[in-house]
Amino acid sequence: MKFKTFIGVDVSKLTLDVCLVREGRQVAHTVVSNDTKSLSSFFRKIKNTQELSSLLICAEHTGHYSNILRTYCLEHNISLWLESGAQINLSSGVQRSKSDRTDAHRIACYASRYSDRARVETIEPTALEEAKLLLSERELYVRERAKYRAQIKDLRKFISRPFYRDRKLRMDRHIKRLGKSIDQIDHRIDELFGSTEELTRQMEILQSVDGVGKQVALNTIIATHGFRKFKNGRQFACHSGVAPFKYTSGTSQRSRNKVSNRANKKLKTLFHMAALSAIRVNGEFKDYFERKIAEGKNKMTVINAVRAKIINRIFALIRENRTYEKKVKPKLHNP
Repeated sequence: MKFKTFIGVDVSKLTLDVCLVREGRQVAHTVVSNDTKSLSSFFRKIKNTQELSSLLICAEHTGHYSNILRTYCLEHNISLWLESGAQINLSSGVQRSKSDRTDAHRIACYASRYSDRARVETIEPTALEEAKLLLSERELYVRERAKYRAQIKDLRKFISRPFYRDRKLRMDRHIKRLGKSIDQIDHRIDELFGSTEELTRQMEILQSVDGVGKQVALNTIIATHGFRKFKNGRQFACHSGVAPFKYTSGTSQRSRNKVSNRANKKLKTLFHMAALSAIRVNGEFKDYFERKIAEGKNKMTVINAVRAKIINRIFALIRENRTYEKKVKPKLHNP
């Protein structure tokens, strides 16, 4: 699609700073409220001067503050590109000023220059959209529950017995209530994933892999948009902070390959736990781990390699639409 006009949007909670760029020049700037009515009025004015199909809207991905803009664009078939703020900043050169207006112009210029790389938003299955929100809510409750449990454990030896008993009773009530909410969310997510054959099959495939449990499977499916966002395991490994990269410069700097800090830390943690689980179970991952450790390899390097292997297995199995076939190396017994 050949876009003629590029609109940069700086998203905040209440307002959207909008900058229009055409042929490399800023032609307009305005501020609209971050609500459906204001967006509808804005795009009606744009429609009077040009076709909406020739527009490319670009905005930083700011989580739920971008949802109103995203929903409107999807409903009205307007091309929207939600890009990482870090990517835009690193591509914009040295910045000496900061304001919503200049940010909107910078985003519009980025969209104009890199329009050939645009990843236009598409409609996700409703089940994935809802499950993503539910998982986010679940994380809040899990963190809260962990804080209360840590308080109960930590204070036991350091405050008077009667006060501790009363405090524990109050906290236990909160923990029980949070546990009930977590169970309700888990039940709803199970219903959502069970409502579509595709998601049910993907969950079955992922959980057949050694070390991959329910939470790893759920977060992977949601992060990959049902395995539509990433083309292969290498891309997803990079996104998850598992893929190693070279760090060299000239003749003096020859650092070993390292994973990048720019990654989804939650996914990295989940796959780390999956790898630790996988190397405890008889199978190819445990055999690989033991063989590399015997060769003198660094333990964390080998565990990271296991993480990458799990990710690549997952993508291969999804591509071939089959479950994991466990291969256990036979043990030889001396006569």
